Amino acid sequence: MKMELEPLQQSMLDGEHGKATQKAMQILNTLGTIYGAEEMIPVTSVQVAGVSYANLGEAGLQFLSEMADGGGRARVLTTLNPAGMDMENWQALGIPQDFARNQERVLEAFGRMQVITTCSCTPYLFGNTPHFGEHIAWAESSAVCYANAVLGARTNREGGPSALAASLTGFTPAYGMHLEENRRPTLTIEVEAEMPENHHFGALGKCIGEKLEGRGKRPVPYITGIRSASMENLKSFCASIATYGGTALFHIPGITPEAERYAPPDERITIGQAEIDTTIQNINDPAEEVDFVSLGCPHLSIREIARIAELLEGKKVTKEFWITTARPTKQIADRAGYTQVIEEAGAKFAADTCCVVAPIKGRFKTLVTDSAKACYYGCAKNDFKIIFKAFDEVVLEATK
Repeated sequence: MKMELEPLQQSMLDGEHGKATQKAMQILNTLGTIYGAEEMIPVTSVQVAGVSYANLGEAGLQFLSEMADGGGRARVLTTLNPAGMDMENWQALGIPQDFARNQERVLEAFGRMQVITTCSCTPYLFGNTPHFGEHIAWAESSAVCYANAVLGARTNREGGPSALAASLTGFTPAYGMHLEENRRPTLTIEVEAEMPENHHFGALGKCIGEKLEGRGKRPVPYITGIRSASMENLKSFCASIATYGGTALFHIPGITPEAERYAPPDERITIGQAEIDTTIQNINDPAEEVDFVSLGCPHLSIREIARIAELLEGKKVTKEFWITTARPTKQIADRAGYTQVIEEAGAKFAADTCCVVAPIKGRFKTLVTDSAKACYYGCAKNDFKIIFKAFDEVVLEATK
């Protein structure tokens, strides 16, 4: 099926708006054809992944440079996923100088395209916050899930090039999560467990994600039994269910905005306390000497940073401890006095980056975290041993 393009879209495809815009529209036109989209729709917000030089390499950087050289300019609000380092404090985190130079080249290319070079997986915490029903083009898996489920915006999980293409044109093909029929729940998940901490939500996301992953076409789950969930709980859950199940949308009655539109699907799966507890136990490796502690996958909220400062007041950390967050959130922490308390304790802020995309393989042996997503990538990407604990316990582990 060939998409019907509006005059502006066709003129972009014909090269009347420059080489980069033409290339961007070619990417989107091809993507829409593959997925059977009938039309392009305007987007109001973009989040681009593929920012760390460790993932891009020279080939990816060359693509970005060519798009910038070709006149590519963001037409809508566009932010970036985490980079491979703290852009202001990379030396203190042990990042090699040659990597830093290349990472700076990446952000320079994005900056020339008028992309806001704030690097974070939680754009909804610092101003890139779409409202209910808006069509957007986001590429970070946990943010995509959060935008769809918690905010009620509409986005597919874009790749880095397709997200950038949406930014440079202001459009995306109308398929997948942009269409009402694909947002209806198809499976009920009954949760019969207490969920007091972020890592319980992370474990639940892993349980559900793995069950959905084995079903071929991923169903949209309708999740019952969760009576309350904070923003931080949902942030953790979105990261986990997206990592382990590729889930881009879920519904929780009383918590997510679209849930009340639907009745619970007849097909049901129950997840009990024993399964949650077993999942937490299975993530943990046998006792190892801890040498790396990290919180902020996805990036920490100011409320979480305040809690870290409270727990570290008057204490000293004995291990490498990274506090990963967005630069704007770090600046709020600076003004609130939290940064001073945390750094006096010996912990290190790692703004703009995280333990998933930073080039740290081989530097550490055992990671302690409250993030099920960080557990997955810490093991699969960096060969870390894993200790998975509640938020407060992770902070206290750093002081032992």
